[in-house]
Parts: sequence; C-alpha cells; structure tokens
Amino acid sequence: EPKWPERDRFILSKGHSSIGQYVVMALRGFLPIEELKTFDKGESRLQGHPDVTRLPGLETSTGSLGQGLSVGLGIALGARMRGQKFQTFVMIGDGELQEGMIWEALHIAPRYKLGNLTAILDWNGLQQFGWVLAINEQHRGDRRDPWSGIDLRGIFERLGWRCLQIDGHDFSQIVPTLESAKASGDSDQPTMIIAHTIKGKGVQITEGKNEWHSKVATKEELKMVAAELGQVEAGI
Repeated sequence: EPKWPERDRFILSKGHSSIGQYVVMALRGFLPIEELKTFDKGESRLQGHPDVTRLPGLETSTGSLGQGLSVGLGIALGARMRGQKFQTFVMIGDGELQEGMIWEALHIAPRYKLGNLTAILDWNGLQQFGWVLAINEQHRGDRRDPWSGIDLRGIFERLGWRCLQIDGHDFSQIVPTLESAKASGDSDQPTMIIAHTIKGKGVQITEGKNEWHSKVATKEELKMVAAELGQVEAGI
C-alpha cells in the first residue's frame, strides 16, 4: 500500500536504473505489466528517471545523482523521531559515490545512530562514458577511478557503518542480507551493503559495456536479446 505509514521505503538514488524498479513494481501489482511498454515515452508514468508526481508507489523523484542517500537519511531520522519501525533502503551507484552530498550523508547517518537506514552500493565499475580507470591503467576508458587502491569498506566502517559484501546477482546472498539489514533496524548502526555486480549481466551484447547505460536497442537487437533469454518475441 503506497500510503501505509509503516511501509518500508525504497529510494533508487541511481535513477537511471528506473526500468528495473518499474518491473518489480509491476510484478507486485503497483501497475499493469502492459504499461511497461510505455517506458520513457511522452506522458508515460514510467519516465526514464522516477517521478513521484506521476507514479504512486515511488517515495521520491531521483535522477540528479548523489541526492538519494540524504533523502533516505531524512526519512529514517523522521521515522526514528516519531517512533516508527519501518526500514529505509537506498540504492546508490559507484559513480555517484564521487559526489560530496553522498559523503555528507555517510558521515551523518552513524552520528544519529540510524540503524533503520540501509544503503545498497551497486558496484559495477562502469560509468556512462566509460570504464573508471585505475591508476596507471590504459586503453579501457576515459574516467580515472578515485577509489583505486582505497579500502572503501574500511572507510565506511570507520565512519560507523555496518558493512556487508555480496554478489549482487546471487539471490541466495541478496535476500538474507536484506533481511539482516531490516532486522537491525533498532540498532545504532546504519548498514552498507556492497553489492559487486556486472553491468548488463546475462546478455552478450550488453554485459560489461558502458554504452548500454543509456542506449536504446534496435528491433533486431531486441530480437537477439529475446532469443538469448529464451523469451517469447511477441510484441517486439
């Protein structure tokens, strides 16, 4: 129920991944599955970045990267002050982790002892315009990775976060880790789930390729993907 006061909250800070959220919402009955065909078209409720003014079930609009964790922090703090028990989950990307506003929230959440806040870091090593380059690395992209050689988990833990690392594609790890985060809602530590992922995993033409961050597939490419996944091509 989108308006139930005790519902858990989910914020997709990396709003460019909105289609994934819409699919989950459709499967949970928030919108007709057929409506997914309207994604990012004109006046569709399913915009390229989540728009809370169009689609019930969203908690906030996102798309300007780096802001979602601060919004989630505010929601979690408000819940703690009102004595509410729901958990706030925020998915952030490794690209937006370079933004200062993220780090402000990372510093502040442990100070307010927000065990009811969980951040999920989607760590795929890719940004829109190329691979993030490690120091002295060549021929792979156009972005230098500012975290190369830095123990991010150690930094998060020193800031006061409880850190858990998982394979972000393995549901046998994802589900119990999320359950563990929710169970720690009354604790004094926010949880950081570091999910190691591969961008575009599962499809040959997209896996590990940065151009699919925002590329629109052709009809022929859609047929190739459908065939690879063993899905019916009806409607393509």
